[in-house]
Parts: sequence; C-alpha cells; structure tokens
Amino acid sequence: MVKYRFNTYMSFSLKNLFGNQNNRDIEAFDPIVKKINDLEAEYRALDDSAFKLKTTDLQASYSAGTALDTILPEAFALVREASRRTLGQRHFDVQLMGGIALHQGKIAEMRTGEGKTLVATLPAYLNAITGSGVHVVTVNDYLSRRDAVWMGQIYNFLGLSVGVINHESSFLYDPNHETLDSTRDSEGSFKVVKEFLRPVTRREAYAADITYGTNNEFGFDYLRDNLEYSKEKLRQREHAYAIVDEIDSILIDEARTPLIISAPTTDSENLYKVCADIAKKLVAEEHFTVDEKLKAITLTPSGIDRAEQLLGVDNIYSEKGIKYVHHLETAVRAQSLYRIDKEYVVREGEVVIVDEFTGRLQPGRRWSEGLHQAIEAKEHVDVQKESKTFASITFQNYFRMYSKLAGMTGTAETSSEEFYKVYGLVTLVIPTHRTIARIDHNDLIYQSEQGKYQAVARKVKELNRAGQPVLIGTVSIEKNETLSQYLLREGVSHEVLNAKNHDREGEIVAQAGRKGAVTIATNLAGRGVDIKLGGNPGTPEEYEAVKAVGGLFVLGTERHDARRIDNQLRGRSARQGDPGATQFFVSLEDSLMRVFASDTIKKMMGRFGIPEDQPIENRMVTNALEKAQEKIEGFNFDARKHILEFDDVLNFQRKIIYERRRNMLVGEDSRVESYIDEVLSLATEEERNTISLKRESVGEAQFLAVLRMIVLQTMDMFWVDHLEMMDYLRSSVNLRAYGQREPLVEYKKEGLRFFKEMEESVKYEVIKLIPNISLAAQPVDQTPKNLREIKEGAEEITKERVPVVHTDTVGRNDECPCGSGKKFKKCGMLNTEEHQKLLNK
Repeated sequence: MVKYRFNTYMSFSLKNLFGNQNNRDIEAFDPIVKKINDLEAEYRALDDSAFKLKTTDLQASYSAGTALDTILPEAFALVREASRRTLGQRHFDVQLMGGIALHQGKIAEMRTGEGKTLVATLPAYLNAITGSGVHVVTVNDYLSRRDAVWMGQIYNFLGLSVGVINHESSFLYDPNHETLDSTRDSEGSFKVVKEFLRPVTRREAYAADITYGTNNEFGFDYLRDNLEYSKEKLRQREHAYAIVDEIDSILIDEARTPLIISAPTTDSENLYKVCADIAKKLVAEEHFTVDEKLKAITLTPSGIDRAEQLLGVDNIYSEKGIKYVHHLETAVRAQSLYRIDKEYVVREGEVVIVDEFTGRLQPGRRWSEGLHQAIEAKEHVDVQKESKTFASITFQNYFRMYSKLAGMTGTAETSSEEFYKVYGLVTLVIPTHRTIARIDHNDLIYQSEQGKYQAVARKVKELNRAGQPVLIGTVSIEKNETLSQYLLREGVSHEVLNAKNHDREGEIVAQAGRKGAVTIATNLAGRGVDIKLGGNPGTPEEYEAVKAVGGLFVLGTERHDARRIDNQLRGRSARQGDPGATQFFVSLEDSLMRVFASDTIKKMMGRFGIPEDQPIENRMVTNALEKAQEKIEGFNFDARKHILEFDDVLNFQRKIIYERRRNMLVGEDSRVESYIDEVLSLATEEERNTISLKRESVGEAQFLAVLRMIVLQTMDMFWVDHLEMMDYLRSSVNLRAYGQREPLVEYKKEGLRFFKEMEESVKYEVIKLIPNISLAAQPVDQTPKNLREIKEGAEEITKERVPVVHTDTVGRNDECPCGSGKKFKKCGMLNTEEHQKLLNK
C-alpha cells in the first residue's frame, strides 16, 4: 500500500528549557515519600493484629488535634504494608506521590495501568480517620462493587468499614458473608459461596468509613434526602471528602446532564406522532437547515409553508397553530440529528439513550422538553408521559459541596484549565513507574469512509496473521457493527463490544490481550479495566508470546470531539512498560473532519493528486485535527460554563431551601421556633390570636412536631412550582439580548424576585394552615401523595432547551416590534411568551 508523507516542522517549548510547576510540585513530594519509606521496615515487623490498633491510635491522635498532614507518612506506610499482606501488592513510590496529590485535593493524572485503584486507598484511609466518611466515586456499579471487594481487604485489615451504593441495592464489605448457590455439590447439598458484600440499607452503607458508588447514585441520594419527611430515612452524612475516579468523564463529559427527580404529569398528545410523520416528509436544506455543531435546526419559509399545508393550518404562528411549532421543530431535530444505534437504541419497545462518551446504555434517563417523546414517535414505540421536575442539581454544583474534592484519571491535562476554573482543582501529572514503550503512529487520512474501513480491515488482517492482539475503537454502535461486517469479509474472527452486549464486557475485555485476539469496541472498554497481555488470567508464556509480537495494537477508526477520549483509547495499550502501538484511521467523511476540518485538507489532497483509496500520513493534518478538537473542547467548555452560570443562580436558592428544610427536619426546636417567629410577623392580629390559642390547646411538643411537617410540605409544593417558573424564565430571557439586556443579569434579577415571592408565599400558606392543626395530626401521614409516590422513582433527564415560537399578529417577514431592526423571523421567532409581552405593550 502506498503512503504519502510530507515533511513537517518540529516545535520547541520553553517549558522544556526552564522546567515547569508540575515538576516542582512532584519534587516537593520527595521528602514525604522518604518518610514513608523510612517506616517500611518497622511496619513490616508488626503482627497482623497490630494494624487495627494503629488505626485506633491515629484516630485518637487526630481527635487530640494532630493535623492529617502530620499523620500522613504513618498512615500511608500502614496502607502500603496492609496492601502487601492482603493483596500481595506494594505501592510504588509514584503511587505514593499520586496519593499525596489526592490528599491535597488535587487531580492526579496517572497513565493507564499505573494502579489508580490502589492509589486511592492511601488518601481514603487517611481521611477516613477523621470519622466524617469518604466517598470514592466510580463510573459504573460494576466498578463500585469490584473496587470495594478488592480494596475492602486492605481497609478491613486496618479496621475500617466499607460501604457500596448501587442503583438498586446497598452493601457493606463483609469477608465472612456467605450465601448458598443454586447448584448442588456431589453430595446433593447446596454450595456455600463467599460473597463479601452483605446487603444493608442505604443509610448503613453511607455510615461506613469509606463508601464506593457512582456519581449518579451519590447525586440522586442527595436529592432524595431533600424530599424526605422523616429524619430516620435520610441516607447521606456530610459531604466531607470525595475521590472521583475517571474525574474527567464525571466532572466534564457528564457535566451538561443535570440530575433530575421527576414525576409523570399529563398524558402525551397525539401531536408527537403527527409531527413525526410530517418531519419525514420535509427535505433538508429545502425545508429546514441543520447546524450540527449546535445540534439545532431552523425551518425555512418553504418548510413552514409545507408544514402548514400538511397540518391543514393557515398559520402555525397564530394562537390556533402555536401548539404545533414546538412539536414540529422537535420532531425535525429528532429526525435529522438523532440516529438509532448512535445517540440511542430501541430495546424492548423503549428508546434508551446511549452515553456519547462511554457508549453505555442509560436506562431511565430521558431527554427533556418533548425530545424523547419525539424520538419515540419517530421509532413507532409507545410515547411516554411528560414529567414535572421535583428536584434537580448539576454534577458541578453537587461535587462543589464537598469540603475537599480530588480525582484520578489518565487524561486530565488537556482539560486542566476547566478543572481549575470550575472546581478550583489543580492537575498534577504523576511520573510512570516504568518508561512508556508505546509507539503512537501518525494518523492515516482517507478521502472516503468506505476506503477507510477497507484499509482498517486489511491492516487488522495483517496484524492478526502476525498474532498481535488488536483493539479497535469506534465512536458508535452503528460504526461498531459496520466495521464488524468488513472484518467478516476479510475472514477475521473477532469480538464486538458495545452497549447491546455490555453484560459480557468484563469477559471480552479480559481476553482482548490474548495472542491473535481482535476486539471492536465503543468507548465502553475505555475506562476502568486493564487489558493484560496474554489475557487475564494468562500464563507467563502467553504474556511473553504477545510481548514478542509487539504487544497490544490500538486502532482508532475516528477522532473524537475531545482529545481526552482519543488519549483514553491510546492508553489501553502499553501498560506498565509493556510494548504497544496506536494509530488512528480517519476519513474526510468523519463527523469531526466534515464539520470542522475538511475543506483545507480536501484542497491539499486534491492538489497532490492523491487517489481516493490511498491514505496520506501527515503530521500537519494530524495537527489540523487536533486544532479542530481544541475548538470543539473550547465550544463545549463555554457551553458547560454557560449552563453553570445559570445553574449557580438556582443553586444559591437551592442551598437556602435545602438548609431550611434540613433545619425543619432534624434541627433543634429553637430553629423551628425562630422560623415560626418569622412567619408570625406576617400574620394579622386575629391570625396571631388564633395561632396562639391553637398552640396552647395542642401542646408545645405536638405543635412543633406537626408544624415541622406543615412547613416541609408547603416549602416542597412551592419549590416545585418555583423550579418550573425558573425553567421557563431560563428559556425566556434570551430574547432580552435583542434589547441590549444581558440574559444572565435578567435571569438573576427576575429569579431573585421569584424566590423572594416564593418565600413570602410559603409563610402566608403556613399561616393559613396552622389553625387546622389537630391533636390527631401525625407527621408521618402528612406526606403529600404526589411527593410520596415519586421519592423512590427518580429518573435522570438530559436537559436540552430548544426555542419555541409564538405570535398571532406579526408576519414572518415583518420588522420585529422589539426594536432590533431585524425581520421577525430572524428575531422575535426565537422566543415565545417574552415576545408576546412586547407585542402587548
């Protein structure tokens, strides 16, 4: 095969000449590591029974006022020796450095295979000594259970308890927990199986010294706690210290997806199905334009006319037709921008979202504002009810509640600016234990996707014949299965790993390093599980056989939007000094190239007369791709920052409400009495007298107990309505930019007014309800039925706001009455109710 090469230039960085802050920070760890190493011989001589006593001594020392930094060398040395005795794994010096960085509330970037799971035991143990509880956050339930059982041996040896929070169950690590298997032994008795994880309540799991769980579960439990009416049902303690594994995935990739607890409201209209049928009859560019960068569509005048014709409506922007506009635009977005087996799959008659970063299915998660229903109508499955929000929070604001936050990942440096600006987290790149032996080849660029797939199949066949294991990374289930067909034509046997068969993930990944193994995977295989040469478990002979043929070859079939995702894929190869190689095969038809970088490269390839089925290998093109990725990263950073700025307004209000709610639920009576005084200051003389008489007749203790419930219920009801108003306000302030007013400032101003009005409304409602207190009132029975029903039925919704249009007096081509000087279709049509207010003036 012919490869076209062009000369490129080398760059020179001043930081290589003068050193950098990262190196200086790492060097500052050397004296601490030396202190830990100096204790090793002493601790190796201890009896096993002495380790729990040492933990007790450290707890007493901390309670007496000794700082954790002073305790650190001894604590880390204890963990290292406990690990050696229980797991047979001794922390390397670079792992100690990673642990120090985590204890200091920083992000430790450590390459794949450097043992991040083991590193977390060091700061987790040290900070658990405080008694406040440590949360270790993982990306999925499987890793939470795996890490708790694996590392639980260390913590148990040291006398600490370990909890696990999973989606449907909670556990405590218990080395003595056994269960009976469903199979029988040769004598007919049921087999006794070690389980290590004993089922417990959520509250018990959180009461452990160290608790493992996913970001979703921690966040949802926080929201659920703020819907409870009994302090005995509260799950979480304080948010003291969190260690986030794969922190870039959790705090950046998923940061635009708020956690929302919602309940179904009204039945969905048949309009979703009607608009889905119309959307299929509209033609791109003729009837609507598509902006793939923003995931948005715009109906053209021709498209509006066609839609009105199909709907039998004279003007969809009139009062009679307005209900069609939002549904129609959403249906077109669903038809043109959301594809089956990429953004979602249909499983058992339901549309299930596929996480764009991990490739995993997200059951229970739904797009909001009618988008999910539009896709359901498009795929001819049952259209579900719409939902009403009862509680919500973004991951940014949830994790910023922790007094100390730290994280680990193999790919944080490219996002270090965002980590620092949003979370105040500094990123430290930790040196590897062994020299990296991976070879990263330049990208191969093809003119067509078909040509690229043919080349990939030939390359994999070549590597497979040599016995070198290959991991092929794809960006979607659809591409995953397409490439599988190309490999079958070449006669290459392989495994396919995606969200459709994620149940076999552990098994497939464990064997991906065997000699001659070929594995096609979405990003699913990119996090949390090492691919070991020779397979897992593999013999030393199998390991050496794979090492001899060059180790694992990672082949990327498309560049991702973020460089971190590409680096994660590359990081699957060459762990712990093993050999390995990586290369990306890209085409001008790939999403990234087509949207951001294709024109320049197309001209270059045409200028040199390169055949369509031949690649070029050019560092300059690779640089162009990385520049495109930087643009997207910047765009996404701005989008997340924008969302956070607005959510910070609501978060300020949320903190006030939740703190007041917590005081009502578990606070001292004096706090309740203080709030009553605030309420009574608004009552009339007659209401004050009535309340005083009621207080005397009911009795102080009963009065305060029932009043707690009344205040909680009233706050919750008004807070739910307030969330809906704030959501509407969020979508309506954008039009004010046309009047030279800053939307965020307007949102803050209006949001504060709404919040103050809500607070006053709560107090007036409480005044009205107090006279109805009776001796028979029981707090446990006071829970409103709709809140009680949804407390355990949380679902996660992806918030995607889309413009809605509403007017009944202004034509599409008329000048907008807001004064912008633009035609209405280019200005006022971008919003609804806010524009109607302008018309009414």
